[in-house]
Amino acid sequence: MKKNSPELIVMLTHNDLTVNNAYSIFETCKNSNAKFWGFKDSGLPIKQMQELFFYMKQNGKKTFLEVVAYTEEECLDGAKMAVACGCDILMGTLFFESINTYCLENKLKYMPFVGDVSEHPSILEGSIDKMVADAKDYISKGAFGIDLLAYRYTGNQALLIKEIISKVDAPICIAGSINDYQRLTVVKESGAWAFTIGGAFFEDKFPGTFGEQINTVCEYIV
Repeated sequence: MKKNSPELIVMLTHNDLTVNNAYSIFETCKNSNAKFWGFKDSGLPIKQMQELFFYMKQNGKKTFLEVVAYTEEECLDGAKMAVACGCDILMGTLFFESINTYCLENKLKYMPFVGDVSEHPSILEGSIDKMVADAKDYISKGAFGIDLLAYRYTGNQALLIKEIISKVDAPICIAGSINDYQRLTVVKESGAWAFTIGGAFFEDKFPGTFGEQINTVCEYIV
C-alpha cells in the first residue's frame, strides 16, 4: 500500500524568529501548492500575527503556531497566543498537563515535543524508547500529534524517525533542519503526516524564488 505523501508546512521563520515581512511573503506565495502555513510565537506583534493567521485562513490554509519554550508558564502563554490568533494547531512546547487541558478546552489541536529539548535553535536528546513511550502517553491524554525534532537529535536520527512513526498511532510532524533532497527523501518515505521548512527557503537551499522552492518541494514529495 502506498503511504500518503506528507504535507509541507511552510514556516515563515528564520533563525527561530518569524520574519518581519511574513505577510508580504504569504501574499506573494498564497497560490503555491502548500496548504499548511505557520510561524513562531516570536518576531511579530500579536496584532500582526492575528491578521496574518486570519488572512491565511481566508485563503483556505491550515494554520500552525510553533512555540519553542521550555517552562510551563512560557509554554502556556504560547498556547493562549495560539487561541487568541485563531490558529488551527499548536506545535511545540514541552508537554504539560495544564497546556493539554487548555488546548482540549479551547478545541486547539496540540502537537508537543517529545524528548529532552533545550537551547535555541533546539537540540533534542534522550532515549528513543522513552520518546516513543512519552508520545503514546501524550496521545492517550488527548494530544493531536507529535512535533518531532528529528534532525536536531544528537542520536540516531533515522532510527528515531522510524520508531516514532511506526509505533505512535497519531500525526507526526518532522520539524527542523530539513534542508536538502536527502532529508526530503527520508521524510517522503517515512510515513510522516507533515514536515516543516522555514530557514531552508530563506537560505535558497532549493532552486528558484521562495514560491518556486515551495512548489519544487511539494512536487518532490508526492
